[in-house]
Amino acid sequence: MAAEARTRVSGDQRVSSVMHVRCPDRLPEEVFRQVLELLAEFSPVVQALPPSAALVELKGALRYYGTSTRHLGEVLRIRTLSRLGVDVRVGIGSTITVAATASGQVEAPGGVLAIDPDQVVDWLGPLPVEALHGIGPKQAAALREFGVHCVGLLAAVPPATVQRLLGGKAGRLAADRARGIDPRPVAPRALPATLTVRHSFAQHALDGVLVRAALLDLVVQLAHQLRRRGQVARGLTLTLRFAGGTSWERTRRLPEASAADDDLRTMAYRLIDAAGLQRGCLTGLVLSGQDLVDADQVAQQISLDQAREARLVAEAASDRIRDKFGPGVIGPAATFLRVS
Repeated sequence: MAAEARTRVSGDQRVSSVMHVRCPDRLPEEVFRQVLELLAEFSPVVQALPPSAALVELKGALRYYGTSTRHLGEVLRIRTLSRLGVDVRVGIGSTITVAATASGQVEAPGGVLAIDPDQVVDWLGPLPVEALHGIGPKQAAALREFGVHCVGLLAAVPPATVQRLLGGKAGRLAADRARGIDPRPVAPRALPATLTVRHSFAQHALDGVLVRAALLDLVVQLAHQLRRRGQVARGLTLTLRFAGGTSWERTRRLPEASAADDDLRTMAYRLIDAAGLQRGCLTGLVLSGQDLVDADQVAQQISLDQAREARLVAEAASDRIRDKFGPGVIGPAATFLRVS
């Protein structure tokens, strides 16, 4: 088995070493990060594709483990199920397009589909044209209107015709990928750093005042932790947990990267207003700072707003008090209305 694997690896272009992993939809970000950590146990070349997919280059793993990529995919499924309770769909191919298309053909909840390089064209051919990774609904509709309803027909159409149907660059890419051509490498990319704070209601919360007070408390916690770490957030994500197990989540970019209470509070209130809550029974709130960067990497704009400058000075004083006496000794008056 080891000798066979080494023989296969020696001809890099003839090895199905690209793995595309699809996690269940709406997977919590913290669990997705744990999946990425598991992938890193197989290979250092992991490309996160948020919110719930990733690519892995397994050439080095084939040399190290002396086994097949399909076997590595099965091991990955066992580990995600046993450690995280998450089943994944794994596609394996010689290119990103083939691997991603393969994972899309695995039926939920999970499984592994490996496509040998010699089988790529024959395997792609009968698939519906919209199944080819990278073909969106509008492109598929344009191709079907022209009579191209499967990938094999797309591969047979002259590339110039495909370019006229889909546009220059999109047409070239679609024509190549239908033939199994995709030179893109897997580029290592981690998820941007995040910081998350949470609040759980002891009883289902219906009172909008209490909910907003709890959210403000999360804003203060998040902003304080960011400042202690010397970081700022470029965006915020708010998740609302409802009785019955449902949830609502929305992410928005901040106008400028910030760790200031007022900036985060303004955006957090916009997010909860966007939820359009009436009498929803909330069980918890989750607030995350997204795309964190070091504060000294962000250009500071000169401000002529004296009131804002005064608030920033007050924040610094409050941070010193919290660091000395504890996080709950000072804060906006409204936060002391929150329920535990």
